Amino acid sequence: MASGGDSPDDVSSDWAGTSLDLTSPELAKASSSMMDSGEDFEVLDDEEEEDMNGLPPLEDVPTSKTTAAKDATEGSASEHPAEEGSPAVEEWMDVLGSGLLKKKVIVAGQGRETRPVKNQNVTIRLKATLEDGTVVEENPNLTFTLGDCDVIQALDLCVQLMETGETALILSDSKYCFGSQGRSPDVPPDAALTLEVELLAAQDAPDLELLSGKEKVDLANHKRERGNFHYQRGDYVLAINSYDVALKVIGSSSKVNFSSEEEAELLDVKVKCLNNLAASQLKLDHYEAALRSCNQVLEQQPDNIKALFRKGKVLAQQGRYSEAIPILKAALKLEPSNKTIHMELSKLAKKHADQKSVETEMYRKMLGTAGSSGPPAKCKDKSSRAIPWKWLFGATAVALGGVALSVVIAARN
Repeated sequence: MASGGDSPDDVSSDWAGTSLDLTSPELAKASSSMMDSGEDFEVLDDEEEEDMNGLPPLEDVPTSKTTAAKDATEGSASEHPAEEGSPAVEEWMDVLGSGLLKKKVIVAGQGRETRPVKNQNVTIRLKATLEDGTVVEENPNLTFTLGDCDVIQALDLCVQLMETGETALILSDSKYCFGSQGRSPDVPPDAALTLEVELLAAQDAPDLELLSGKEKVDLANHKRERGNFHYQRGDYVLAINSYDVALKVIGSSSKVNFSSEEEAELLDVKVKCLNNLAASQLKLDHYEAALRSCNQVLEQQPDNIKALFRKGKVLAQQGRYSEAIPILKAALKLEPSNKTIHMELSKLAKKHADQKSVETEMYRKMLGTAGSSGPPAKCKDKSSRAIPWKWLFGATAVALGGVALSVVIAARN
């Protein structure tokens, strides 16, 4: 299972069940900036989602040396269930119906009622090989929480279909293992794996209410680090799931008294999880969810520069520049030399100016004031032409009145 650094930016890809020290000098990133140290502040470029539709189906994958002998029984089916501990002769099960993930029972288990369920802790014996038979992993005692994305998806999906004591063979496309990135140095990109798995035990996970402060911190950190692993690989949905699990651990009620140091550690892990959760949500354009995550951090730490920066980014993505700019200015005040904030503020200032210009022009059109010099001139011209006609009409009336008066006077005389 993944272990190590504080954030998506300082974790390298690893096998789900391998314990690596990701805080080693080779993997740690040294930086004097508050935003580029610890957690995961560095803004990563958006990566295009991998298209797995073009991968060949498993039927075309050559059989590995490890499974060649066992595949001899593939064509025969048993009409009756195998006895416990006896070799099974079942057909391959297409787990997802796509042909990309298949499972076959090699040794029968203790019955369907012994199958593990989600959120239980399971222990398995694992052997993983490439198509050419190269063994890339052997673990006689791998323990993980089913459904928590602690391991590769092939195991998470198939182990819940196994019975205690069962040994199964799993053929998995790279999509449910290490994908297009592979795992350096032993698993190449787009490599399908053959997994030989024996389910040794399944039991309920420890009651969160009874965990000590240190146990709670360690468990939450483990889930957070797994989220960092998924984040670094661009699996943002899985990363969100892991961060949510970590936050659930931290937020669970407790029947044990914690010391002030343990409380502080839990708060520190919570803030890191929320910051990383916001980063993952922002990658998926889940702006409202990212905004809520940032606000939760700022409720605990109003001067958290990472949360301020991400909140400003979210508001900017929503076109709320007038709200985003003051928040980024507050972040810049905390760290005046940070170039990332300077660049973001410059971009937002320009976008805000452009937005105001567009709004001003729109209001001008709505109010009919666009090209306002035309209409007044027209009215003035009309008015200037109307005045002579009034004078002409008056003069004509006076003239006619004079003629009529003259006629009347002449008639009387």
